[in-house]
Amino acid sequence: MKQRIFLLITIFLYFILVFCIGKIAFLLLHSAMGGGITSSDALQAIYHGLPLDMSMSGYLTAIPALILISSIWLKPKLIAKIMNVYFAIFLSLVAIITVVDLVVYPYWGFHFDSSVFLYLQKPKETFASASGLEILSGILASAVFFAIIYIGYIFIIRKQVLHLTVPKDIWKTCLVMVLLTGALFLPIRGGVTVSTMNVGKAYFSDNMFLNHAAINPHFNLMYSFFKSDNFASQYQFYDKDEAIASFDKLMSHPHNDSIPQLLNTSRPNIILFILESFSSVAALDSVVAPNMTRFAKEGILFDNFYANSFRTDRGLVSILSGYPAHPTVAIMKYPQKTENLPTITRELKQIGYENLSFYYGGDADFANMRSYFVGACGIKDVFSDKDFPLSERMTKWGAPDKYLIDRVYYDLTAKEQKTPFIKTVLTLSSHEPFDVPVDKFEEPFLNAVSYTDECLGGFVDKLKTDSSLWNNTLIIFVADHAMQSYPGGLNNSDPQRFRIPMIWLGGAVKEPRVISDYGSQNDLAATLLSQMKLKYEDFRFSTDMLNPDSRKFAFYSYVNGFCMTDSTGTVTYDNDKQEIINQNGNPELEKEAKTFFQNMYIDLGNR
Repeated sequence: MKQRIFLLITIFLYFILVFCIGKIAFLLLHSAMGGGITSSDALQAIYHGLPLDMSMSGYLTAIPALILISSIWLKPKLIAKIMNVYFAIFLSLVAIITVVDLVVYPYWGFHFDSSVFLYLQKPKETFASASGLEILSGILASAVFFAIIYIGYIFIIRKQVLHLTVPKDIWKTCLVMVLLTGALFLPIRGGVTVSTMNVGKAYFSDNMFLNHAAINPHFNLMYSFFKSDNFASQYQFYDKDEAIASFDKLMSHPHNDSIPQLLNTSRPNIILFILESFSSVAALDSVVAPNMTRFAKEGILFDNFYANSFRTDRGLVSILSGYPAHPTVAIMKYPQKTENLPTITRELKQIGYENLSFYYGGDADFANMRSYFVGACGIKDVFSDKDFPLSERMTKWGAPDKYLIDRVYYDLTAKEQKTPFIKTVLTLSSHEPFDVPVDKFEEPFLNAVSYTDECLGGFVDKLKTDSSLWNNTLIIFVADHAMQSYPGGLNNSDPQRFRIPMIWLGGAVKEPRVISDYGSQNDLAATLLSQMKLKYEDFRFSTDMLNPDSRKFAFYSYVNGFCMTDSTGTVTYDNDKQEIINQNGNPELEKEAKTFFQNMYIDLGNR
């Protein structure tokens, strides 16, 4: 039994060793692209890439594990022949992918993925930019790398296979090996938390090269096969040139000197609270959420504001990148695309906002969030469930909002803060199953909203006592999406399902007011940056809601459809039915909505 257990562990670790060799080669060959990489940086990249290496090793070890189970009854020489074939095939693939990735990375700026197969449909054009010498060198390098790792297999693994003996207790050995084979599920999946293994797990630095160095290229290729699609060709309502021209007209940013100024300063500290599932109907109910209702009166309320989607991963990108949500896909699952998105935090980082943090009581690796916050947003300080003691991780999702918000307040007041700063906080207690330590309402969702509202009220009241912090701080409350099941009786495309609160509060706010113009999450970027006297042209889908000359509307997508609504009417189009399912008021909204939606997919496909 011990022979087979040791051999299984050896196989698992051998694949990890091979991946680390490839990673070291990547760092040595391309370190100049990272701008002065130290040995410490290299070790960090290798360390943070281990989860992906272990996952990929788990996949590759699964078949050898089954072969080892069969070795209980078969002769070692036969098992060795089977292993020879398996390792010859898969180590050759590992060698080829490693070398190809090393070659293409400087040209592509991201790892080898399934998109290469689109180019291979025209091999002549694909290889036109490569010289014969480069192609020959690549083939030779692949052969040499394969020879090295296959020889390693012969001396490290095959020798053990040939020395296998019949175990004393056959069925006990079989049971243990079956259990160990099943245990490979853990590294493959990435543990037993709510998030599954994804490329974003390796992201740890604001130096994008180091994040790329940490990524396992073999896992990245496999992962991309399940995420690949030709987005730019989807939803072609109009000729592409016509659609782009109409979109540019719709999203023009006319200069206007009469934009009202909501803030006392152009460089406030910013605390952005992204509130899980806070629909307007609940968040602005004075009984359910007395503090949010109070904030709406004390600060600036945007009362015709909408979420872009129905999911957190989409809402985060809409808020921070001004990028509307696609109903059929979440861009957050494509790190090579999100890396090219503009973000509010990166814009502010360029003008001196060095103190950037993200706080979440749950798993920051869920839905590839870490890759977005670290890679696209440039946030290195990510606080998540693992940063809270076990005693505070009381729910399925992680630490309740009280512990999360207390942590934010502690860091703000007990630790020295470089100013100006921007803190992003994602709450979670109002997520199903609404597990909170209070019982005020029969409706679980309302009960959870009330709990988070109480936590936020306490945070604001305490912050007000510190005038040096409060006076120059802007607090923004905005929901990631609305609660889809409350209130009941509405269809999934109804505007009420997407209406959310956005409130600006804090000493940096000049005076209370209500903004009734229509807008959605993607408009926060342009509106905030405009108030800070910053350019926002890179945020192509974002509109300054305070500019009197801007086209004001709200846009959202549901399961497979989209809606545009403004003061003149509403139009809702269902992609499955390929027809309008609701229209009232302004008939021009149909073309504007389709133009906006088509350009979303054109842009996604081009990133």
